[in-house]
Amino acid sequence: MAEPAHAVGEDGTSPAPQSHGVFVSSLMLTDFRSYSRTKITPTGDHPLVVLAGPNGAGKTNVLEALSYLAPGRGLRRAPLDEVTRQTAPGPWAVAATLALEGDDVRIGTGLEGNMGEGATRRLVRIDGEAVSSTNLLGDRWSVTWLTPQMDRLFIEGPSARRRFLDRMVLGLYPDHSRQVGAYERVMRERNRLLSDKGMGADMAWVSALETRMAEHAVAVAIARLDFAGQLAGQLEAADESPFPRAELAIDGWLEGLIAEGMAAVEAESAYREKLMSLRARDARSGRASEGVHKTDLIVTHAPKGMRGELCSTGEQKALLIALVLANAKLQAAQKGQAPLMLLDEVAAHLDESRREALFEALSKLGSQCWLTGTDRELFTGLEGRAEFFDVRDGQIQPLHT
Repeated sequence: MAEPAHAVGEDGTSPAPQSHGVFVSSLMLTDFRSYSRTKITPTGDHPLVVLAGPNGAGKTNVLEALSYLAPGRGLRRAPLDEVTRQTAPGPWAVAATLALEGDDVRIGTGLEGNMGEGATRRLVRIDGEAVSSTNLLGDRWSVTWLTPQMDRLFIEGPSARRRFLDRMVLGLYPDHSRQVGAYERVMRERNRLLSDKGMGADMAWVSALETRMAEHAVAVAIARLDFAGQLAGQLEAADESPFPRAELAIDGWLEGLIAEGMAAVEAESAYREKLMSLRARDARSGRASEGVHKTDLIVTHAPKGMRGELCSTGEQKALLIALVLANAKLQAAQKGQAPLMLLDEVAAHLDESRREALFEALSKLGSQCWLTGTDRELFTGLEGRAEFFDVRDGQIQPLHT
C-alpha cells in the first residue's frame, strides 16, 4: 500500500523563449472511423480551429486522428483494428503536414497489413522515412487533449489519473513513454514467471527482471516528480483567472523515497529489495503489488483547500482546464513550443465568463487548438478569431463567418 501523498515543491518558472508553435496545415483521413476519405486544410490564419456539427457527425473522430500524431494509443485508447471504418477494404491511415518551427513536416501513420490478416501493428513515417517507434513522434512536438470522458478523472481510480500525468510528463520528456513501456513489459514478464512457477521459478532470472524493473521505475518516478514540481511552479505563477489554482501531490512509494532525498541508485536498490520481499505475495496474486504502476496523482482545489474528488462537477472541469492550460504554458516556457491542443466539447458546461477566458488563453498559447461543439452559439465570441468547419453527413466543409 502506498504511503501518504508527498507534496510536490515548486521551483518557479523561467522567462519563456519565443514560442514557434505547432500548426496542422493539412490532415487526410483514409478509412478512419466514419470517414472513407476526407481532407481538411486549415489556412492557419487563426490559432483556433472549431469543428461544429450535430452529435455523431464525426467531430471527435477528427480529434482522435490528430491524437495519433503523438506516441501512444490515441485519445480513445482504442484497439488499433477497431479504428478502421466498417466495411473498409483496407486498414486506416492518417496523413498530416505540420508547420513546425518554419519547416513543413509530413507525418503518416496507420495500421500495418491487410484486413482480416491480423493487422495490429501501427506504422509511422516522418518525411517519408519509416521510424522504428511511435515514441519518435514526441521528439519535436507534443499533442495534448481533453475529452468529456476525462471529466470523471478525479472520481475514478488511480490508473486514469496516472495516465493523465504520464501524458503531460511526455510533453517535457519524450523518453518518458519508452521508460513507462519498458517498465510495464518487464513487470508483465516477472508476473508471468511468478504466476506460472511460483517460488519454484528461476530466482536468478527473477532477480534480473527486478533489476531492470527498478532501473525503469526510478527513471519514471524522477521524471514524474521533476515535471510535477515544474508544473506546480507554473500553477503558482499563473495570473488570476476563472480557473482555480490547483495544488499537486504524487502518491507513490518509490516517488516518496526520491522526494525525501534518496539518491537514484539507492532508490533502485530499495525497490529491488521491496520486490524481493513481495515475491511470494506477487506469485499468489499474479501481479506486482508495489511500484510506479500504482502511483496516483492527487489534485487539490487550492482556494478551497478541497481535494478534486470532493469538488462539484463544474469545479472539477475547471481544475482540469487549469491543469491543461498550465501544462501548455509550461511547455511553451521550457521548450519554446506549446503543444497541439485537442479539446472535445470543452465549452459545453462552462459559463460565459469561463468560456471567454478559455478562448482567450488558448489564443495566446502560440500553437493551434482544435475545438469541437454541437452548439454553434457557444463559439459566437470567436467570430473573426477562429477558423470554422461544419461537420455533418460524413463531410467537413469550411464555414465562412
